[in-house]
Amino acid sequence: MNGSAPVVIVGAGPYGLSVAAHLARGAAPVRIFGGVMDSWRTRMPTGMYLKSTPDASSISAPGAGSTLADFCRAEGRAPLDELHPIPVADFVRYGEWFQRRLAPQAEPVPVARVARLPEGFRVTLEDGESFEARAVVVASGLAGIAHVPSALRGLAPKGPDPTGPLSHSSQHTGFAAFAGRRVAVIGAGQSALESAALLHEAGAEVRLVARAPRVLWGSPPPVERRSGLYRSAKPDSPLGPGWSHLAVSQLPQAVRRLPVQARLRLVRRVLGPSGGWWLRDRVEGQLPIATGRPVLRAEPVGDEVLLTLGSAASAVTRSAAVGAGTGTLTVDHVLAATGYRVDVAHLDWLAAEVRTAIRRVPGTGSPVLDEWSCSSVPGLYFTGLASAPTFGPLLRFVAGTAFTAPLLARALAEPSPGRR
Repeated sequence: MNGSAPVVIVGAGPYGLSVAAHLARGAAPVRIFGGVMDSWRTRMPTGMYLKSTPDASSISAPGAGSTLADFCRAEGRAPLDELHPIPVADFVRYGEWFQRRLAPQAEPVPVARVARLPEGFRVTLEDGESFEARAVVVASGLAGIAHVPSALRGLAPKGPDPTGPLSHSSQHTGFAAFAGRRVAVIGAGQSALESAALLHEAGAEVRLVARAPRVLWGSPPPVERRSGLYRSAKPDSPLGPGWSHLAVSQLPQAVRRLPVQARLRLVRRVLGPSGGWWLRDRVEGQLPIATGRPVLRAEPVGDEVLLTLGSAASAVTRSAAVGAGTGTLTVDHVLAATGYRVDVAHLDWLAAEVRTAIRRVPGTGSPVLDEWSCSSVPGLYFTGLASAPTFGPLLRFVAGTAFTAPLLARALAEPSPGRR
């Protein structure tokens, strides 16, 4: 292996930028590829907000002066507070500001292929450049992992074109084209609820359909939150107040040692599908919500879509558009706001022999990782959502960069990365 071979980071979102910033303090060269904040810019509609609070939304840096609050001061405005959600557009600008200061070497060209060598990897870019890398860090964010339930797949997604029958929430940067159209939003998490609100405000006739028995909402920060008594009972953490949130935030290595099923339950249940407290008034009373109604089948009928729904577990609010005795719903378009599922088998820029060599967490497509976030392929590391089944729910959020980036900086400081 060439002694000057770099560490390659695939993805220039919060995790990739944070890892690049921490690695920059070491002696090894680092190359980072991908559009800066690409998932945040291209997979979230204009007008969306972050669910996390400002204190939990800073990208980890190796030194002071690069937090979200520092960015606000650099722009000449007061830092954001927990009573006001962070606009996605502001967070994108923060990521770009962070990149210019701490990861200026970021290259927008995509990675086309990563193949194994006897030592390290052969990396080929879409512009044709090919070179050796001593390690690869996968920080590709939401790219290629949008989940569409099997009941909807027969509608054959056609991208964000509103004339098509189905799209995923990650395919839209705006909803103006849906004005006057009937849209069923499938899901009960933040993406579904906020997409439904934005569609309604754009003039669409929206119906929210969820298999969950009810829609859950967060609570506004209590006025007594800053008191010593409140903090002792419910200490703050990046995942919200409470001792359980604090534990999974501060002890991801302890989470890794739990049985697999216990880890997966934590990932599913800690801050599971729910809406931000500040969004509630834009949804409840504004549009029909059908809960307890799983989608059993979806069929195109001419220019419309016929949804067959399971038995109602609870009443429909505000409208009888989908009643307890009604098994179908006809709309013009279905928006699957059904989240993301990591599956390394779908990372087609990884050579087939690399993908097949990656051990997966049972019941998922996510990689098994060691204590250094290294996969079963020596020198191939994973961050962010892909690492949540190993280290817990903290890694679903930007706050997880404070754990992962320093960890990888230590792991990759050695001449021969790869702990297996």
